[in-house]
Amino acid sequence: MDLRRAGSRLGIRLNRPEVRNAFDERMIAELTSLFEEVAKDDSLRCVILRGEGAAFCAGADISWMRRAADYGRDDNVADARRLARLFQAFVEVPCPTVAVVQGAALGGGAGLVACADIAVAADDAKLGFTEVRLGIVPAVISPFVLRKVPDCHARRYFATGEVFDGRRASEIGLVSESVPAHQLDARVQQIIAKILTGGPRATRVAKGLVDTIRQTPSDQVFGVTADLIAELRATDEAREGLSAFLEKRHPVWREEE
Repeated sequence: MDLRRAGSRLGIRLNRPEVRNAFDERMIAELTSLFEEVAKDDSLRCVILRGEGAAFCAGADISWMRRAADYGRDDNVADARRLARLFQAFVEVPCPTVAVVQGAALGGGAGLVACADIAVAADDAKLGFTEVRLGIVPAVISPFVLRKVPDCHARRYFATGEVFDGRRASEIGLVSESVPAHQLDARVQQIIAKILTGGPRATRVAKGLVDTIRQTPSDQVFGVTADLIAELRATDEAREGLSAFLEKRHPVWREEE
């Protein structure tokens, strides 16, 4: 990977363009470790994931697939768990994550897209859950895909292995939006700028709010949300945000002082 830090932003670039940034054992291990380390950095406000060259991530590396063909059941289970750990580590990064999708994002590459909080694709990007073409299914990535894609679309694309473009990915919810390829970087920068306007703590809490609501029993949800807003209102960050609003100025968050 190629890492680029700019203030509170971290750019991660998958850097195996010769194989369209496809996964192998080493890349999975390194990316998992990186996401787990990133999760410990409270100074980060946004993580941006993209691929070097013409593709985002084309899924599994052919050499890795050849080796996996000789695996027994135990090896296959261990291999699948390592891949699942990668996706879970990406989901658990506490600050907002943005995937920038150009070219191919297939199989596990589409899984990474599903794990990002925000994904912006080029209109002509090529995405798909192509595992059935290899006689397998997108089992490991399915829990993450189903967080975004409605069941009716998942059933179709899991079963057919069809490849679809960025526009269609936006229609089914796999990506947040798609734009012409020449506008991709500019649009991503606009979204990052919007993320950075919010309070650092509030932004992190906002990221987890959807999961918090979904995981809370319906008879407890109003108590949980009341406690949450009460806690945040009592912070220096919230006081600064309100003061800035009333004084018609930009807030100065603690990290910017």
